[in-house]
Amino acid sequence: MIEAHATARYVRTSAQKAGLVMDLIRGRDVNRALATLQYSRKSVADDIAKVLRSAIANAQQKEGFSGDVDRLYVAACYADQGPSMKRIRPAPMGRAFRVVKRSAHLTVAVAERPAPEAPPAPAGAERKRKPRAAAQAGAGAKAPAKAAAGARRPKGPRGAK
Repeated sequence: MIEAHATARYVRTSAQKAGLVMDLIRGRDVNRALATLQYSRKSVADDIAKVLRSAIANAQQKEGFSGDVDRLYVAACYADQGPSMKRIRPAPMGRAFRVVKRSAHLTVAVAERPAPEAPPAPAGAERKRKPRAAAQAGAGAKAPAKAAAGARRPKGPRGAK
C-alpha cells in the first residue's frame, strides 16, 4: 500500500479555519475531495487543493504505485499552527490594540486502497429458505387460536352494573 504526503508551510490563515475545510475531505477519494474543495466557499480551500494535488503527484512517483489514481484517498489531513506576526493598531485615546496575523502549516497524506478482491462464497449459501407465502400462512394460522382462547376479558369495577 502506497502512502505519500505533502506540506505547505507558512500559509496565511489560521489553523482553525483551515481545519474546518480539512474536515470536509478527510477519508474521501481524491477526486471527490478535489471537487469538494473546488466548490467550497472558503478561501483556504485553494491552498488545500494545491497541497492535495502535490500529495497525489508524490504518490505517483513512489516505487510500487499501481498507476490508478482512482484508488487513492485522503488518509490524513491536518493544519498545525505556524508562527504569528504581531502588529499594533492605533486605538482611541492614545492606546494601542494588538493584531495577531496567524499562519498555518497544512499537511495532506494520501494512501492507496487495497485492490478489491472477490469475496469467498458463504458456507451456508446452498441452504434454501422457506418461501415468503408459506411463512405468512404459518403465522396466520396461529393468530386465530390465540384470539379464541381469550375472547372476552372480565369487566372491571366500572363496567359491572
